[in-house]
Amino acid sequence: MTISPAGTEVRAAIDAVVAGPGSPTGAASHATYLHDRHMFALWNWADGAPGAAPPVGDVETLALAVPTPDLSGFAVLDVPCALVEPDRLAHACLDSPGQSVDAWLTLSTADESPLPIVGHAIPDVTGVAVTSAGHAVAVFRHTCAVATELRTVLTAELRPYQVRGVSWLRETVDAHGGAVLADEMGLGKTLQAIGFLVGRADEGPQIVVCPTSLIGNWAHEIARFAPALRTSIWRGGPMETPDAGAVVLTGYPTLRVHGGRMTEHDWVTAVFDEAQALKNPRTRVSKAARAVVADAKIALTGTPVENRLEELWALLDLVAPQLFGNRTQFRRRFTRPITSGSLDAATRLHKAIEPVVLMRKKSQVAGTLPPKIHTDLVCDLTEEQQHLYDRLLEKAIDDGFGTGAQRQARILATVTALKQVCNHPILVTEDSGDLPGRSGKFDLCTDIVATNIDTDSPTLVFTQYRQTGELLVRHFDEQFHVGVPFFHGGVDQEERAEIVRHFQADDGPTVMVLSLRAGGTGLTLTRAADVVHFDRWWNPAVEAQASDRVHRIGQTRTVTVTTLTTRTTVEEHIAAMHSRKSALSDIADMSGVAELARLDDDRLVETLRRKRAR
Repeated sequence: MTISPAGTEVRAAIDAVVAGPGSPTGAASHATYLHDRHMFALWNWADGAPGAAPPVGDVETLALAVPTPDLSGFAVLDVPCALVEPDRLAHACLDSPGQSVDAWLTLSTADESPLPIVGHAIPDVTGVAVTSAGHAVAVFRHTCAVATELRTVLTAELRPYQVRGVSWLRETVDAHGGAVLADEMGLGKTLQAIGFLVGRADEGPQIVVCPTSLIGNWAHEIARFAPALRTSIWRGGPMETPDAGAVVLTGYPTLRVHGGRMTEHDWVTAVFDEAQALKNPRTRVSKAARAVVADAKIALTGTPVENRLEELWALLDLVAPQLFGNRTQFRRRFTRPITSGSLDAATRLHKAIEPVVLMRKKSQVAGTLPPKIHTDLVCDLTEEQQHLYDRLLEKAIDDGFGTGAQRQARILATVTALKQVCNHPILVTEDSGDLPGRSGKFDLCTDIVATNIDTDSPTLVFTQYRQTGELLVRHFDEQFHVGVPFFHGGVDQEERAEIVRHFQADDGPTVMVLSLRAGGTGLTLTRAADVVHFDRWWNPAVEAQASDRVHRIGQTRTVTVTTLTTRTTVEEHIAAMHSRKSALSDIADMSGVAELARLDDDRLVETLRRKRAR
């Protein structure tokens, strides 16, 4: 890695690392600014190589640009680092502070001290360049100024990476007119967006579009953290002209139906929360979002890519259409080569989106969060379930799966029926018999909940089917004599907010059942530390979002996520699909039903049929 254009400059930069002030042995501690999280990585250099991290903060191994072993240049190496916040840098006890430490302490207040390379040695995605000194200093100073401002306008103490999120939004909007904040779930995207909104309140009205279930949450969070902002909820119809300081909250269904009225107003900011709802650019709601006239458009999402890479293009086209060309160009430059396995194309994509997409993981910026423990439990079918499963599949085979659109619809109906059998036979037979003893999965879930009730461990149970949720609520009430709320799409906004408030209270219910879609995004339910996924959804990103309702900032315990899979059934096929999906690698996968529809009848039946020989 060549950092400076002249060899003498490289030599001087290496000398600054090797020889620490007051250190005749060449040992020194250095401070590298992590601009994405507004923290410093402190690391030691001794005997010609990075040493153990200074004992001054949480330790993390980071890729940094440091001198090569032969001292001929710089290379990217994994370096043990102690992480400290900017206001703690001056108080860090270091035996031999190097020039980078002194430079950063001076640069906090003045311009005189030059910044050595190791002070800004964060490699980019290509691994052949680092952040420039000028950019690192500018980001540091701007973020410090934003932190000072936010202390006066927000009733919340933001973490350094959240302050950086707000300052990054400001910088990116100034440069490109829009941004995608794609932090992992639980890192406080809503709070960062509120910090951005409050800074633009005097410029004019602003609007937030989100899933209907989250409107109340946005109103609550704004009132809590930015009381100077005035919120109103718009559900369609005539809209009075909002003035400066106003934040209008509305849902995606309202945008889809009444989006034309939103274009009658010029907005200072338009925020689209859970923006994966706009991933299909051809839908009416996506077109309505692009038609909104705003000085700045912000997309918030923890899953910028759920299934296909072109979903990311839809968000980029929403916030910064001038940067990425049309869909065909994007497909040619990135989608096709990446889905064919091109690492170069993936690197080009990361570099191309870096100016307008900020994507940070919990492991990067919230090391104080407790870990998640994933437990996959396999359940057996009862004899009743086995007979019912086989009978339904044989009937589907006899009726035929058809072709074209009819084929996909019939497969979906068959899979749904088979999954309901896995949940409980009563969902198909609709009899009025007893619930216990008829479903292996149902009984196993009951055992988990019973244990958690005994240990006073609040638990969330997610299901994708409303009928299953109603059955679970009824059973838990009969079995344990406890009131169990059910959070689903049919519950109105006020009742949803009350369910969440009641559950989060110290004396709240021990168990809560949630619809995977209605309760899987936007909620904070950190009183629970146990999550059960009663049935399996095709896309693991959806299940991960639901699990992150409890694995969020504010959680103080280890989170246990349990998934229940019925052995020898279609659910094992879904579990196998999960093992093939991860982060950006799910870009080439289709929906599960579409994948099944591509199989010929023999392979389809083999996938759906119970595997008896086990």
